[in-house]
Amino acid sequence: MTAFLRRALALLLLGASPAFAGTYDLVIDRSTVVIDGEQRRVYSINGQIAAPTLRWKEGEEVTVNVINRLAEETSIHWHGILLPFYMDGVPMVSFAGIKPGETFTYRFRVRQSGTYWYHSHSGGQEQAGMYAPIVIEPAKGERYKVARDYVVMLSDQHPMSPDAILRKLKQEPGYFNDRKRTLPGLVKALSAAKTTEERQAIIADRLMWGEMRMDPTDLADVTGYTFLVNGRGPTDNWTGLFKSGEKVRLRFINGSAMTIFDARIPGLKLRVVQADGNDVQPVEVDEFRIGVGETYDVIVEPREDRAYTIEAQSIDRRGAARGTLAPREGMAGPLPALRPPGVLGAADMGHGSMAAMDPKMDHAKMGHAMPAAAAGNADLSGLVHVPPLDAPAGTRVLGYADLKRLDRGYALNPPGRTIELRLTGNMEKFFWSFNDRKYSEDPVVNFTEGETVRLVFKNETMMNHPIHLHGLWMDLENGAGDARPRKHVVVVPPGRTVSVTVQMTEVGRWPFHCHLLFHMATGMFREFVVHPKGTPLPAATSTSTGGGHAHH
Repeated sequence: MTAFLRRALALLLLGASPAFAGTYDLVIDRSTVVIDGEQRRVYSINGQIAAPTLRWKEGEEVTVNVINRLAEETSIHWHGILLPFYMDGVPMVSFAGIKPGETFTYRFRVRQSGTYWYHSHSGGQEQAGMYAPIVIEPAKGERYKVARDYVVMLSDQHPMSPDAILRKLKQEPGYFNDRKRTLPGLVKALSAAKTTEERQAIIADRLMWGEMRMDPTDLADVTGYTFLVNGRGPTDNWTGLFKSGEKVRLRFINGSAMTIFDARIPGLKLRVVQADGNDVQPVEVDEFRIGVGETYDVIVEPREDRAYTIEAQSIDRRGAARGTLAPREGMAGPLPALRPPGVLGAADMGHGSMAAMDPKMDHAKMGHAMPAAAAGNADLSGLVHVPPLDAPAGTRVLGYADLKRLDRGYALNPPGRTIELRLTGNMEKFFWSFNDRKYSEDPVVNFTEGETVRLVFKNETMMNHPIHLHGLWMDLENGAGDARPRKHVVVVPPGRTVSVTVQMTEVGRWPFHCHLLFHMATGMFREFVVHPKGTPLPAATSTSTGGGHAHH
């Protein structure tokens, strides 16, 4: 670690004379909050969940004092923020954690602008309420002039503790899935079939999923959540005000534990102008999918004197986060009408069709074969990155292929090598992994400062995985060529392959993990160790036993 410490000292000296500075105090504690009329015990920041919003300016040197009033260790991770690795806030990886009764001071120069967020990286604290937004003003001012600017932080809140949820998942696969297909359901489907071919297809589909020992209705591991907007439930009705004809910027952040959302505002077009804090070429859509950890900024122009519902339906259609845009306080738009729950098909698992499947394969480990184009050395930029959605016909849904960067001030270097990372897991034992190995079995991937590496993510599971990299950007290969966007979270859909390139510009130990928190906690986690140029690999080994979330 000597080389890392030398680099750390140099960074501190470079940042010794900031143009201006700001100091912020955050108190971590347990608090009781009221959500939809019910009292909930949460981990809080300054007595709140989804708050306070930290507002910084690009170029500012920030000092954040975190005071731990818990009876346990805590931490703050600055999600998507570029900073020295020892300020990243992951216990046992980048620092020792914040002990009960102690204060830890984070200090770093703000080197970017946009919409981000911060959260605990200790135990189950993030799942239980410890998260909040960050808004960073560009040094030269905002690109888009708007009359109103609101954060819309989406999250999920569960009556069970995170430890209790994980025990249930370990003890009984599919514990939370009450939509499992049954024999009476099969009989009903066969009775409704009009032809022999339809009945054969129904039976073949049931046999396929039976052999895989999975249920195509299990789109999310955990149910029973209340879905929140800025810490408020659907009936609490968070409201942002507007005047007719004004432009309103909405900064969507998915700070949930396990929920991927499909967001829209019926009656309004959404002009997407930013993804993961980076400005993109504006694209007008009706709806977008937002994975855990992602952020999207949209601009809307409500022209009618009425309330508009901000809705974000969970991917399994169990419920929705709900807020309102309104010209006056006390107004409310209609509650979201939930779409019918979806069902996974063979194409979602990367098989193309049921006929292509071998019924003798053991799919319990979810080690499915990938499509031929993904498995070979085909042009990775041509692969599909758009999650399947059940939006009504004619709806324009944002896809990753729509994202094109505006900032051309940085070069997209060609990769010097490629690393394949298979996204793997076992639903029956409920553990998740990369390349069939949990974090405890294979903790570190080594890199050299200055190199560019292509990472190929092959999802061999039935779940969407939002993959997050700390401290470094992922340039998404989405077919946009030199305009491809820069992200810190990339959602990899079931059975799909997605690739990114990463320029290893920041020396340090950087966590890399699925942002579905129970997937991360059970092993879908690595450390990307970027060693100073000129040092041999590997120059360091991981001594982590907790990886910042206690279960790895």
